[in-house]
Amino acid sequence: MPSSALNTPSSSIDCAWLLAAPGSQPAQANARIHLAGALINAVEPLAAAPAGPRKLVMPALVNAHDHARTFRSATLGAFGMPLETWLPFFGTVLPSADPYLCAATSFARSARNGVTNLMVHYTRVQGGMNYLDEALSVARAARDVGVHIGFAVAMRDRHGIGLCDDTTVLAALRPSLRQAVSARLSVRPLQPAEHLAVVDALAQALKSEPDLAEHVTVQYGPTGVQWCSSPLLEAVALAAHDTGRPVHMHLLETRYQRDWADQAFPKGIVNHLDDIGLLGPQLTLAHCTWARPEELALLAERGVTIAVNTSSNLGLKSGIAPVPTMLSLGCRVAMGLDGMAFNEDDDALHEIRLTYALQRGWGFDTKMTPEQLWFFAAQTGRRTVRGAVADLTQGGLIASDAPADIVVLDWDRLDDDSLFENVNPLDLLLARGLGVHIDQVVAAGRTIVANGRVTGIDEAAFKGELVACMRSALAASPGADIWRSQLGELAEDLGPFYRRGSWASCC
Repeated sequence: MPSSALNTPSSSIDCAWLLAAPGSQPAQANARIHLAGALINAVEPLAAAPAGPRKLVMPALVNAHDHARTFRSATLGAFGMPLETWLPFFGTVLPSADPYLCAATSFARSARNGVTNLMVHYTRVQGGMNYLDEALSVARAARDVGVHIGFAVAMRDRHGIGLCDDTTVLAALRPSLRQAVSARLSVRPLQPAEHLAVVDALAQALKSEPDLAEHVTVQYGPTGVQWCSSPLLEAVALAAHDTGRPVHMHLLETRYQRDWADQAFPKGIVNHLDDIGLLGPQLTLAHCTWARPEELALLAERGVTIAVNTSSNLGLKSGIAPVPTMLSLGCRVAMGLDGMAFNEDDDALHEIRLTYALQRGWGFDTKMTPEQLWFFAAQTGRRTVRGAVADLTQGGLIASDAPADIVVLDWDRLDDDSLFENVNPLDLLLARGLGVHIDQVVAAGRTIVANGRVTGIDEAAFKGELVACMRSALAASPGADIWRSQLGELAEDLGPFYRRGSWASCC
């Protein structure tokens, strides 16, 4: 482990402004936060403003849905694609890379932007080593950067190319594409017991490395109902009940998935998940962009968490999730970045502001309050990442005995045109706050970002090494450009396939 990973914060943090529970409590001027190991010991007022640059302190953020990717869509030439053509492009265009470097650079970007707990739905296996060794490499990256991750072992046993059986999709493609697409994308399914055994093996492997285990919550990760057979989902539901492990899955991300679900489950896809015992507080569903009110009401009743991914849904042209309806029905709603933040930079503060702008309501109507926004950004997702052990009454706020997960912003830089003394700091943060304003991040009492730089790894060196290795691998793979061209043709063929809706008859 890098020696810098052992950094610990000072025993206290002074600030000009404290947002202890943003939206729930008013901002507090001039405060000191005392730390004791992984917890906050006490918060006390200061008689005067602290000396030196002004700081704003707030709870650290949670990313409730992500995949630990490093390379971004526009870099790969996949900008602006709908999900159905983006998935095969993004998942196969790059050669395998070092999983530690990939995860560490992704986690570093998240940490710099104020996230200390994040979800890893591990849908892109790099290969080059056995799965357990790769998963442990991801765990080491989390430890070295200093974040806590939920690691969901991805499971899929059908529909490798589209939203129906591979044979049907292949028949809709130009003949010159079929062999290459089948070779790279067709599903080679495992039996449900084999999927579950991987999860058990990873959990057991982590027990022998406690310094890694404290940074990882192992989870079941069925990719989505359209990609998982009913026997697989039933096996996951039973295993989750027996073990208490969380489950993480996509649901109703696009309108094509909505159409497929209505064809495949005439009595309702959410009712189906309930019938097999999958709905409950252990489950997080990513997206639900096209969920209907009656479905959301059932998810709320069962205590399911919904991870909303605003920028990802915009970037992949999937739609805008009905967050006001979710909130009005009592759903647990959490923020996900999905590796697709609006500027492709994992800026969680920007994601908060974008979500609020879209969901707070129009004119004089209020559909999402600042209090609900900060539950969404910093509190609800802790259960997604950490499972039932997460104490939702303690995480995501600055208070005695709460986890010492803290973000410190440079208030002088954020408030660089101050004219009045009584401007609400939360308003200013929601108006212009960005990741570049973050100076320090503390996770479980350890300073993982100082002066805007990650302390546990050399992020710039890691990224440089990863990019150099990828360029070398691409140069040594003469078929890479051919496959990228074929993926473009696949996208051309899949567009009409989905638009005419004939694929739905294969459900």
